[in-house]
Amino acid sequence: MLRITEIRKPGKDATLHLEGEVMGAWVMEVKKACERFVGKGYGLTLDLGDVEYVDRDGVALLGELMNHQVRLVNCSSFLAEQLRGNSHQRQSS
Repeated sequence: MLRITEIRKPGKDATLHLEGEVMGAWVMEVKKACERFVGKGYGLTLDLGDVEYVDRDGVALLGELMNHQVRLVNCSSFLAEQLRGNSHQRQSS
């Protein structure tokens, strides 16, 4: 299960606070939620402090979002390492 809470800031910036697991069908829900902001050129931050688990597809999505200037905050050290590993894999492909 995943809960996505939108926190709007003045202007064009927003934060999405994620709670739970970013896996399976929830990966697409995160993507849809982010596209609403990224597609309009808004600044977007994902708060991952309450994320318990991210599957391979979720890691790939987060890496893709980082490439679109989405900031990831409160990321666990384990997830940060997965994202670094995923980044290296994309660069060598």
